[in-house]
Amino acid sequence: MPDALFATVDDYLRTQTRGLPGKTSYRIGALDPRTQLAACNAYEPFLPGGARLWGKATVGVRCLGPATWTVYLPVEVSISGSYFISARPLAGGQPIGPGDIVERQGNLGSLPTSIVTDAAQAIGKTPKSSIGAGQPLRSDLLLAPLAVQQGQNVKLLYRGSGFSVSSDGRALNNAAAGQVVQVRTSGGQTVSGVARADGTVEVSY
Repeated sequence: MPDALFATVDDYLRTQTRGLPGKTSYRIGALDPRTQLAACNAYEPFLPGGARLWGKATVGVRCLGPATWTVYLPVEVSISGSYFISARPLAGGQPIGPGDIVERQGNLGSLPTSIVTDAAQAIGKTPKSSIGAGQPLRSDLLLAPLAVQQGQNVKLLYRGSGFSVSSDGRALNNAAAGQVVQVRTSGGQTVSGVARADGTVEVSY
């Protein structure tokens, strides 16, 4: 592999893995020995198909000139850090408390990208389905608690430039904090707003 190509991929990996949780290391695999590459003055590394640098991955490199070619290099990203597992069997729909999770150390690169690395990502949320004891917790399998429930009477806060007005209404759907909720006002209109953690719904103008 040309030194400049290796250096380009090395720089790219060092930059792209900087924001990952834990201590990161990576290994760049070899090109297929049968690969013949024309001389290249400028390289452009990229991640194919929106993939993520986590565990075993692939980095593509385009030659921008004078030749035009693209190669793909296997890489392996190891991330040494902490993650959380279930301390006991967790039932679907039951809020997770501090005593329900345990911190572990390991290679995050061998776990799903949605692995929970901060207790705040799990506490107060509910599993979509039951989770066995000792299972790694994944944020994509946890639901935020509902701030507003369908049929609930809610306070609407209308906010705009220089004004703020409140009124009452009834929620037409469930929503967690930060999600959009439809509300029928006392006058019969339907408006869309954002659910807040305190159960109010904010409508911005």
